[in-house]
Amino acid sequence: MTVQRFPAIVFDFDGTLVDSAADLRTALNRTLAEAGLEPVAGDAVRRMIGDGAAKLVERGFAARAMPLAAPELERWTRRFLEIYEPISADQTAPYPGVVATLEMLAARGHRLGLCTNKPERATRLMLQRLGLDRLLGAVVGGDTLAVRKPRPEPLLAALAGLGIAAASAVMVGDNEHDVATAHAAGVPIVVVAYGYSRTPLDELGADARIAAFAELPSALDALALSRRAEA
Repeated sequence: MTVQRFPAIVFDFDGTLVDSAADLRTALNRTLAEAGLEPVAGDAVRRMIGDGAAKLVERGFAARAMPLAAPELERWTRRFLEIYEPISADQTAPYPGVVATLEMLAARGHRLGLCTNKPERATRLMLQRLGLDRLLGAVVGGDTLAVRKPRPEPLLAALAGLGIAAASAVMVGDNEHDVATAHAAGVPIVVVAYGYSRTPLDELGADARIAAFAELPSALDALALSRRAEA
């Protein structure tokens, strides 16, 4: 009996493949400093990650009692990205097991893609610096389309780039937006327990959960068997 093996796997980026909180914190705090504001602590920044650069900047300024109107938010987001892009891989690194597991999945014939709310340019620069670009056949960022996660279109665009239909795909992410995106696209989702989710994992409604990235192949096998049993 052949187990459905999910020909396409689409990953979230920050909090799923890489721990990027330190570089994001540095860039945010340098941006706040230019505005004459005090820095934000690391734990607070981790809770701000996941909705794209503009939302991170908005939350950072709000945490310092300086809400930004749209024109100012756009200006400070541009400045944040100017600061962030050159340092985006200084302290950022893949989580343990990520590179080896991605290589294993690619060798087994899975097509791998990325769907993130991080701007596409910054994403591609990071992927190149971290050596992960060679493993991903499609990359969709938060500004690639007119909409972003939790809308399903970015995930569907990544799958189109891989040439695989949603019915043959699975997503791997870390937060509520990833789960909502996958469900809206009709794609099962595996969540990692170590990411940046602001919602308790038990409340996310994911199809499976892993504590470490190296557990992903086994989780995919179990998920495929359960879906076959339900069919």
